[in-house]
Amino acid sequence: MSLDPDHALRLAREALDIEADAVRGLKQRLGAGFTQALALMLDVRGRVVVMGMGKSGHVGRKIAATLASTGTPAMFVHPAEASHGDLGMIKPVDVVLAISNSGESEELNVVVPLVRRLGAPLIAMTGHADSTLARHADVVLDSGVEKEACPLNLAPTASTTAQLALGDALAVALLDARGFKAEDFARSHPGGALGRRLLTRVQDLMRSGADAPRVGPDASFAELMREMTHKGLGASAVTDAQGRLLGIFTDGDLRRLVETGRDLRALTAGQVMHAQPRTIGAGALAAMAAEQMELHRITVLLVTDEAGQLVGALNTNDLMRAKVI
Repeated sequence: MSLDPDHALRLAREALDIEADAVRGLKQRLGAGFTQALALMLDVRGRVVVMGMGKSGHVGRKIAATLASTGTPAMFVHPAEASHGDLGMIKPVDVVLAISNSGESEELNVVVPLVRRLGAPLIAMTGHADSTLARHADVVLDSGVEKEACPLNLAPTASTTAQLALGDALAVALLDARGFKAEDFARSHPGGALGRRLLTRVQDLMRSGADAPRVGPDASFAELMREMTHKGLGASAVTDAQGRLLGIFTDGDLRRLVETGRDLRALTAGQVMHAQPRTIGAGALAAMAAEQMELHRITVLLVTDEAGQLVGALNTNDLMRAKVI
């Protein structure tokens, strides 16, 4: 057994060409069947139940996951397991999407008549319009390909790529019809980067209560330093007796103050603070806080309410720990 690099590259390029042609071929065949399938899936009162055996089953799992994450309730049911009890997962209010390139998968065709008996609409995704599966279906999606990318024309390659692309086309058309937005996608992906950026609020990350550093304007410089050190935020707010924000003093302010050579012991927080600091509301997106910090080249944001009272504080480390930045 030996590897011929040139031959391998030629085969790889041919495989990609064949699969690209297979996907392009689907475009010309989209028509009434596709829109009928969309209508059934858009109006489903239960779930879209995706079924398939072998490689078509693997594709089916991905299609079900894509549908579910883009606003269409969906799940995958294995045809072999369905005939041993899992058929109970399928209800008349569901829509079944059955995938088989040949349309003659034995395990699938055993289940299909039972699905029809339940009254659930059946969409067939198959490469053979005259197959058993297609004859049982309410709607047929043509996923046929001229040949497989496999040089033996045996292993499911171009056919599964076509199925996958057709499933993505369904998902894209459905999410658009549902008015599905980035915020909706984020709610389905709270652990992803988009979810964190679109769902995480300042109030979820900010230091509040006793954890938010603050001193009064008459606090000595030593008291100000102790508060900053104890709270570990790299800054301290300065507030009046009612909790209204007056200013901020940061590590950067300290370095600049030291360079002046002034007697720091004689100063108060009100004398060294930076008045009218940048602030943000607790209900704002944490991503907005990150943008403000980057825009104004600051590392700490104070959080205030509508009355200007200090309710919290956060810094870039808080945003990094939450993976917002």
